[in-house]
Amino acid sequence: MNIEELQTFVEIADAGGISTAALRLGVSKSIVSRRLARLEMELGAQLITRSTRGTVLTEAGAAFRDYAARICVEIEVAKETISPEGELRGRLRVAVPISFGPTHFAPVIAEMARRHPLLHIQTSYSDRFVDLIAEGYDCAIRVGYLADSNLIARRIGPIYGRLVASPDYIKTYGKPETPEELVAHQALMQGTEAWQLTDGGKTITVHPQGRFKADNGIALVAAALAGLGIAYLPDCLTHEHIAAGKLIPLMERHSPPPAGAYIIRPPGQYPARRIRALTEILIEHFDHSPHFVGVHHKQSDDSGQ
Repeated sequence: MNIEELQTFVEIADAGGISTAALRLGVSKSIVSRRLARLEMELGAQLITRSTRGTVLTEAGAAFRDYAARICVEIEVAKETISPEGELRGRLRVAVPISFGPTHFAPVIAEMARRHPLLHIQTSYSDRFVDLIAEGYDCAIRVGYLADSNLIARRIGPIYGRLVASPDYIKTYGKPETPEELVAHQALMQGTEAWQLTDGGKTITVHPQGRFKADNGIALVAAALAGLGIAYLPDCLTHEHIAAGKLIPLMERHSPPPAGAYIIRPPGQYPARRIRALTEILIEHFDHSPHFVGVHHKQSDDSGQ
């Protein structure tokens, strides 16, 4: 039984259709259809049916899907076991945030492709919440404070952030000095999120208000530069603007606690070696990148403050 046929069937089952499975696999729909037809012929059973609502697994298909998925995983593990340590093969699909993924994470992923020329990498950049299992991703890079889930997370480094505003905004509306004063200002937000700040050794939560919202950090940087309000942004998006005097850090006595960057993967006993390799190169990058660690915060850490 051809492993490609099994992998293709699992993709069809998980994606809910041939078109989406073809996109995930990076092949044409006709190739996916032919692989499915050969597998059904070998098994002597129909695995999927097509209806006006899309592709639906038959009873036989639903029963066979879990067996096929386990076989594919076992074969991948076996191939990695006998491969030379430095030789990664197969496909790696990664979901990456768009806010600073193309500028900060893309070079790291490109370096991984350079180190492993036999590995096929597909990267999707978006700030929406990606369902790794339903959408067929091997892993995702996520930034911030993680919510509880059944996914497995590995922290790859800290993300420091600050409250910032433009000189024009401060000139017009003044600087908030306390969390209570902050609530009266215009906040630039991704949604209805709460902001975490420090007060001595405690972490306090503030629920800001504002009329401008955007679903990614780059858009919020633009809004802050335009003087629309106060933004809570990671240093890697604001350090150049702060250095140029276009944004001013606020409430530094109540700085936000560090968030984190994480590799997220579906549950399983062992991560694939290609995911471990990506994790290692990201950790290496964080250790040497002042834009992630934050020069201001790094100096404070080294001084013991």
